[in-house]
Amino acid sequence: MPTLFYVDDSRDDLFYLDYIRKKQQVDVDLFCFSTAQAAFEALEQRLERGEGLPDILIADLYMPLDSGSGLIARLRQDDRFSAMQLGVCSGSDAVEDRERALAAGADFYLEKPLDFARIGSGQ
Repeated sequence: MPTLFYVDDSRDDLFYLDYIRKKQQVDVDLFCFSTAQAAFEALEQRLERGEGLPDILIADLYMPLDSGSGLIARLRQDDRFSAMQLGVCSGSDAVEDRERALAAGADFYLEKPLDFARIGSGQ
């Protein structure tokens, strides 16, 4: 079963993705975090415990303390996380936002609301 970390400061967006997972009966381990720092610490704890890293991490582009692209850039600079697929999501469809996320090292950019079919395809 794939593991997905989702980072978003919006509790509504965190709730919505979990709701969709349950409604569509998507077979994925979903871990939600409201800050980039909390997600990063959870990744480090998984490594310390010898657990596998998530298959995919998706972070919201605009968060007050740390942007999703900032978290992606931080993870890309750390070889321990090189095997993970990293994505950025936003309600924005602006080309500049997409380019900034990809320049930070994201493998894909998704517009909100997220759905699992798009997450799986990285589109």
